[in-house]
Amino acid sequence: MIPLRDTNPRSSFPWITLGIILANCVVFFREVIASPDELELLMGTYALIPARTTAFFAGDAVPVSLAILPFFTSMFLHGGWMHILGNMWFLWIFGDNVEDRVGHLRYGALYLCAGLAGAAAHVLFSGDSVLPTVGASGAIAGVMGAYMVTFPGARILTLVPIIFYPATFEVPAVIILLYWLLLQFASGAASLAATDAGQGGVAWFAHVGGFVIGIPLMLLLRRPRQGRRSSWA
Repeated sequence: MIPLRDTNPRSSFPWITLGIILANCVVFFREVIASPDELELLMGTYALIPARTTAFFAGDAVPVSLAILPFFTSMFLHGGWMHILGNMWFLWIFGDNVEDRVGHLRYGALYLCAGLAGAAAHVLFSGDSVLPTVGASGAIAGVMGAYMVTFPGARILTLVPIIFYPATFEVPAVIILLYWLLLQFASGAASLAATDAGQGGVAWFAHVGGFVIGIPLMLLLRRPRQGRRSSWA
C-alpha cells in the first residue's frame, strides 16, 4: 500500500515541514555533487555508525563528534534518490496536519526527538554495526505515529496494486499506519534472526522507535483545537 495524499484539511501553513524538506534536499544536493572521496568523508563524519556510539559508551576513545553528533546530522543525509523522495513524500502527507495541530515550534521539537529516539533504537538493536546509517525515517516515523493518534479516522488515498491493476482506495489512517508499523517490526525481527544480524541496509528499528515515541510526544504536545490557528508555540 502506497499513500498518495490525505483528505485532512489544515488551518495554518506548514512552515517547519517545508523547511525540513528544503534542508534535506539541500544536503542531498551536496551529496550528489560530491566527489567519491568527499562523499566518503561526509558519510564517515556525519552518518550514524552504531559501533562508534557503542564504543564511546564503553569508554573507548571515540570523539563526541563521531559518536553523538551523528544522532542529529544523520537525519539530514540520504542514501539515494528513492530514499529521499520516499521520505519527503511521507513527511509531506502526514507532517502538515501534525504541525497544524501542535504548532510550529512544538512540531519541530517532536520531529527532532523522534529522530533521536529512532537513532537510539537502531544503536540498541545494531550496536556492532559499522555501516553508516542515514535518513530522516525515524523522525518521519514519529510524525506518522503522532498523526495516527490524533487523526485515526482521517482518510488516506492509497495506491493498492491488485495483480497488474493499480487501484486506489481511501483507507483510514489508523489502518494504513498500523500496517506500516507491523511491516517495519516484522522486517526488523527478520533481520535480527538472519545471518550477521543488525548488519543489514535498512534501520528497521529506527522506524519502530521513532513511531512509538511519536505517540506520547503528540499526546504531550498537542493543543486544544480552538487554540491552534496562529501560534508558533
